[in-house]
Amino acid sequence: MRVLLFGTYDTRLHPRIKTIAEGLRDRGVDVAECNAPLGLDTAARVKLLTQPWRLPALAARLANRWAELALKSRRSRWRPDAVVVGYLGHFDVHLARLLFPRTTIVLDHMVSASGTGQDRGLDGGPRKALLRAIDSAALRVADVVAVDTPEHLETLPGRYGDRAVVVPVGAPSAWFGPVSDHAGGALRVVFYGLYTPLQGAPVIGEALALLAGKEIEVTMIGTGQDYAATRAAAEGNDRVRWLDWIPSEELPALVAGHDVCLGIFGTGDKARRVVPNKVFQGAAAGCAIVTSDTAPQRRAFSDAAVLVPPGDAKALAEALAGFAADRAALAEARDRARSVASAAFAPDAVVAPLMHSLGSGPRGRRAARATR
Repeated sequence: MRVLLFGTYDTRLHPRIKTIAEGLRDRGVDVAECNAPLGLDTAARVKLLTQPWRLPALAARLANRWAELALKSRRSRWRPDAVVVGYLGHFDVHLARLLFPRTTIVLDHMVSASGTGQDRGLDGGPRKALLRAIDSAALRVADVVAVDTPEHLETLPGRYGDRAVVVPVGAPSAWFGPVSDHAGGALRVVFYGLYTPLQGAPVIGEALALLAGKEIEVTMIGTGQDYAATRAAAEGNDRVRWLDWIPSEELPALVAGHDVCLGIFGTGDKARRVVPNKVFQGAAAGCAIVTSDTAPQRRAFSDAAVLVPPGDAKALAEALAGFAADRAALAEARDRARSVASAAFAPDAVVAPLMHSLGSGPRGRRAARATR
């Protein structure tokens, strides 16, 4: 089988497509890429909807990247059996359909545009309607729709359910390095992210304030919407290190140097439907995982993670204090998390459902769509 990864995705910002590529190659698939990164993260794209006068600049940038993608695809004599449009490919999927009209098109619809807009605080009205229209148009042209959890699958309109497949986020192979030995010293805790409402970072800040004076050292990596509120909430704890960001290639080793990796603690609907990158990656790196007790995270990790109620800073603080006081429990939690990640969320494991979905081939899927 030949699979082409296509679009304006950026693996430095969103490693999901990298995990899919590695998994497909591990399973013997011939994988190629046609990629021209747009250079805008999720926050920047959503911000454009609050500043519509910037949309022409986005259109110009997108047109430039699409011209590059079209040129690359036309110059190549490599003909794929399937095209996987990378995450945040709501527009790219239309170009993929134009360039590969008789090929199975897979849209990685890990997050909907409308759900992201709601999470970032966009109100209803025309902007919400626009985001829904963007989602609907993207779903309509895809043959296969990949989502990350059963909860996200349930949010798709019913007519797309029979062509959807759940592909867990997982972690790229770079995260499965040697597990560090952290004997003695203060408990080392890490969080990294874009400080979106989904992540519930201010809850972490409140927990850190409760832990002031404890033998717990915390590294907080990233900036974003809730950064100021998080830092204000953590005021008084002088054992917190704040880093703006770390290059993606350096992040696995840095996280592996900690005992505990924090997940998400938001209370919104979207936060209850996802298992974030950092949970899979932290587990792969050999950290104990502390994250919110939601259905998808409980299903993914069960007793291999410490789950606390969403939005509960006191419960989070107690979980971290418990690890600081009981190193045997910490070692066991680290081993359990790594074992689950290695067995179920390495690249070759997460792509299994996608491989099964592609098994019918492009003709079968196109014919099936024609009958609807």
